[in-house]
Amino acid sequence: MIMARILSAALLLFLLPAALFAQDAPAREELRAGIIGLDTSHAIAFTKMLNADKPAAALAGCRIVAAYPQGSPDIESSVSRVPGYTQQVREMGVEIVDSIDELLQQVDVVFLETNDGRPHLEQALPVLRAGKPMFIDKPVAGSLADAVAIYEAAEKHDAPVFSSSSLRFAPGAQALRGGAAGRVLGADVYSPCSLEKTHPDLFWYGIHGVEALFTVMKTGCRSVSRVSSDDFDVVTGKWDDGRIGVFRGIRAGKSGYGGLVFGEKAIQDIGPFGGYEPLLVEIVNFFRTHKPPVSAEETLEVYAFMEAADESKRRGGKPVEIAEIMAKARRVAAQRLAALGE
Repeated sequence: MIMARILSAALLLFLLPAALFAQDAPAREELRAGIIGLDTSHAIAFTKMLNADKPAAALAGCRIVAAYPQGSPDIESSVSRVPGYTQQVREMGVEIVDSIDELLQQVDVVFLETNDGRPHLEQALPVLRAGKPMFIDKPVAGSLADAVAIYEAAEKHDAPVFSSSSLRFAPGAQALRGGAAGRVLGADVYSPCSLEKTHPDLFWYGIHGVEALFTVMKTGCRSVSRVSSDDFDVVTGKWDDGRIGVFRGIRAGKSGYGGLVFGEKAIQDIGPFGGYEPLLVEIVNFFRTHKPPVSAEETLEVYAFMEAADESKRRGGKPVEIAEIMAKARRVAAQRLAALGE
């Protein structure tokens, strides 16, 4: 009799819905995301993945609900893309709004996607003041000074923020950062490097290869020198510990993304571009945890490397110290923030 009762109780427990045992577990927060800027294909790619009928498990529960389609009138690619991209996101269920303030009233988290880095500081400040987590697509700003200003304002307002190229999260680059070839002693990385006259040379597209370089080399670059022609750039960084990292920017012939890492245990290929999903997974996780996967220090060093490359070109290829470039940028950033009421 006792055994029968035990078996009956066990059967009842087995048949009870699993939800009864999970009712104390917190429900997963549904994140409402907004986009500032509809002049880059990234905005379309991210919306397609997040607003899919069945998004990837790591992306579920974060949906683009509103967008402010600001572009840049003096960049042709921006002017030509905005109307079509606006229509595409509207067809994916995204409401088009007339201002950043209106956007912020409807969303929990923000993608700053304007392709032009120059307005990023002014676009970012309302988001930072509202304390909402924000991903800033490349380039983080149109100058190193504005990049510094964004991160200083983020710290002041205790607002989570990060920026990255999708190349950082390519599986090969991440494996090498994690020690797949042992300690990285040097790297030669390449990527396309088309130019945009409104930005420092490497900010517009060379950022992809430079970000991959820093992904495997990490921080600690001390000085930068650059050799440049119409078709190519070769930028060499010397790290504090004597390691050397090289970026080759390509504007002619066969192009692509890749490079070699010289490690203690192996010389290993970085591998190809891994698509946008690995980056988007990191963004959604950041939105939920408020923990940036890339530090402000590393991001600012990436941009200091690129701005130092421009200065080296102006000086005929002579090495330029990262510390010099950062000190100047911090002075200008303070002035920019003061002028903007920060």
